[in-house]
Amino acid sequence: MFCSVINQLMGESMRAAFYDKLGPADVLQVGEQPTPEPGSGEVRVKIEVSGVNPSDWKARLRGRGAGIPFPLIIPHSDGGGTIDAVGDGVDAGRVGKRVWLTNGQWQRPFGTAAEYICIDAKYVFDLPDGVDMAEAASFGIPFLTAHQAVLFDGDVTGQTILVQGGAGAVGHHAIQVAKYNGARVITSVSSDEKAEYTKAAGADEVVNYRTEDISKRILEMTDGKGVDRIIELNLSANAPTYGQILAPRGTVIIYGTVDGMASIPAQDFIVKWATLKWFIMYTLSDEQREAAAASLNKMLADGALKTTIAKRFSLDDVVAAHQMVEDAKHIGNVVLDIA
Repeated sequence: MFCSVINQLMGESMRAAFYDKLGPADVLQVGEQPTPEPGSGEVRVKIEVSGVNPSDWKARLRGRGAGIPFPLIIPHSDGGGTIDAVGDGVDAGRVGKRVWLTNGQWQRPFGTAAEYICIDAKYVFDLPDGVDMAEAASFGIPFLTAHQAVLFDGDVTGQTILVQGGAGAVGHHAIQVAKYNGARVITSVSSDEKAEYTKAAGADEVVNYRTEDISKRILEMTDGKGVDRIIELNLSANAPTYGQILAPRGTVIIYGTVDGMASIPAQDFIVKWATLKWFIMYTLSDEQREAAAASLNKMLADGALKTTIAKRFSLDDVVAAHQMVEDAKHIGNVVLDIA
């Protein structure tokens, strides 16, 4: 459920980024939009910082199907801010709470790139004291994806996990989640700078896939056994190596790919009793989302989670922010300062 069109039309105006056609970053506009009012089961969050993720530019460039799904879209799923109003059925005691939220623009038109958002209360979580709003805007997609990927099958204590693309926002959190839960972590990167970055996050070993034979190096690191689990962001590119680097009865957890089709070493998978598992963060169950939020709070309390902010943009610079994320040459999370 999201705020009704009637409520939005009757409300006062707010500043927001939006687009009404698909295309490159310059289809984004900044201007006035109706201020939403919370419906039943919703909270309204006054957004301070909005997170920009790869899924945001992909949705803006080509949508999530045939054409633009709504006449006008305020982008972004993640954000941090303060609850300033609640709808029927929501505890009024939540007003004034500092929060982080996710799923802002998942299958609905109005995301977090605005001064206000109304959203189902189950997607909004209290923010621990001392956590910066820029960090809060980076928890939704990056942390929830990382947590689910690492702990998809439960306890990972003593396992050897390969985190593909460990310098990315999800990968960086996945390294930390895996280490916090007792795993040995190997990660793949594309530069010496990213290698140092992932080591600082806790990676035990790092492979530069541009300069090293990734299969050979991982087998050397694991005494020929291979890794127990692979956290995968690009199935189509990396699947051909699985027959060599995945341990018997190993599992690949897939949260992304670049091409729609991928070639899998099927015979190797049959012999190894290997498993492929897939998920998308937006459709986590309520229980999975709550468990991840509890884990996040514990890691924050223990000082075990670091979030890197690559750059902060103003709302007026939303085009540059999207372009930066689309170019993917940065390290860390990109956010928009709304307030």
